[in-house]
Amino acid sequence: MKLLFASFIIGLFSQVTWLGDFNQATTEASKAHKLILVNFSGSDWCGPCIRERKEILETSAFEDFASSHLVLVRADFPRQKKNMLSKEQTKLNEQLAEKYNPDGKFPYTLLIDEHGKVLKEWDGFPNESPEKFVEQINPFTTPGR
Repeated sequence: MKLLFASFIIGLFSQVTWLGDFNQATTEASKAHKLILVNFSGSDWCGPCIRERKEILETSAFEDFASSHLVLVRADFPRQKKNMLSKEQTKLNEQLAEKYNPDGKFPYTLLIDEHGKVLKEWDGFPNESPEKFVEQINPFTTPGR
């Protein structure tokens, strides 16, 4: 019970924000000279997506790194009626998927520069620690990459 409560409290004070608008993310990335990490997810039906979120993307190791180096975008495609997104958000997610995930892979995570160029991709659950995941991104964050 204490662990569940602690996880809840940590979640309330998360240091990162996941955007739903790629255009906004591109603007922020350009201003802050950061990279964009896009995560295509089926948050209520895709087991590997749920694992990736809990075991990597919501860990302090990833969030600490992301807060300084990344602009985050989640393109979620829930199936349960209770989790449906607004029509506007659904349209934004579909447009992003048309451009970067036309095959409909889940989970599918991309590291993209502020100009829209894909630098790295993870197709499926990245079966590694959050620290190893961050190590794969870190070389792209250095000047003159």
